[in-house]
Amino acid sequence: MAACALPRGAALTGEVTREQDSASPTFQVMPVTRANLPQIRAWPVTGWSGAYRWPESTRGPDSPLVRTGDRIDLVIWDSQENSLLTPTVDKKVALSGLTVSPGGSIFVPYLDEIQIAGQTPEEARRQIQTALEPIVPSAQVQLSVVAGRQSSVDLLAGVARPGTFPLPDRNHTILSVIATGGGIAPSLRHPLVRLMREGTTYEIRAERLFSDASRNVLLRGGDKIVVEEDRRYFTALGATGTERLVYFQKEDISALEAISIIGGLTDSRANPKGVIVLRDYEAQQMRNDGRGPEMPQVVFTFDLTSADGLFAARSFPINPKDTVLATESPVTGVQTVVGLLGSLLGLAGRVNTF
Repeated sequence: MAACALPRGAALTGEVTREQDSASPTFQVMPVTRANLPQIRAWPVTGWSGAYRWPESTRGPDSPLVRTGDRIDLVIWDSQENSLLTPTVDKKVALSGLTVSPGGSIFVPYLDEIQIAGQTPEEARRQIQTALEPIVPSAQVQLSVVAGRQSSVDLLAGVARPGTFPLPDRNHTILSVIATGGGIAPSLRHPLVRLMREGTTYEIRAERLFSDASRNVLLRGGDKIVVEEDRRYFTALGATGTERLVYFQKEDISALEAISIIGGLTDSRANPKGVIVLRDYEAQQMRNDGRGPEMPQVVFTFDLTSADGLFAARSFPINPKDTVLATESPVTGVQTVVGLLGSLLGLAGRVNTF
């Protein structure tokens, strides 16, 4: 029967783990149980950082701050005859398009450079009006701000209308900007929102951002936002409902959830005592004290015919780039051979006559 070499869709458990009994095994086999699961969960994470990082949400003042690169429009009113600033007829003068310099100032006639960066528009208006009083006692100032690059955010991709959007105040949230950009593109699979701020990158899955109000953080000038698909995946092989790359449908997936996602085990082929997860570790992650793997490649095995194995699989985290393998039941091979021999010898027909 062994010489028949009948084709199979997956390996047997013993074929995968056989090397563990050799004198110099090249991988470690770890049966997963409720007893050793806490130890395994403490091992280093592979394939990613282990969790998405996201900044804390805090409320800021309603008014924006004047930033370098903002454009300032001034209107100065003066009712005096023979005013130094305004013509006789209009009694006002408009100074438009004054760009806040890299040093944080703007030039105002008769006042020279006025430092206004870091102030609210109202504070800047009062400062200019106060500075004018010695030379134009009756002057009144109007000031408006058009946000520059440092008071705007860039929505780069993953929405209907990417672009640069000014922040109207210091309480403008990331969801408001995404909505202004037309919302997340419906074609994105399991979208991930990435926020780049001052050299640090933060990430969160869109579903969590939408469901948790505390994650709707305030934006700062210069922030950049990208929406893209969550590219984390694991591989499904063997006697399962599918054999392919499977993308993570949520932030954390357990071994039992992974089996469900891939369509479960094939009833007629799979060995429920032989579900295997293959994982690679970096050399620096290996330990000999139980707080990490002893070898860079580990085979985790699960027995889904017992409550202990089921509970362990329900809490065992699948990491990106893991391989979930459902081995074939040895009974399947025996049944195939018996069926083949029965057909060749006519046994099946004889049995049906009894």
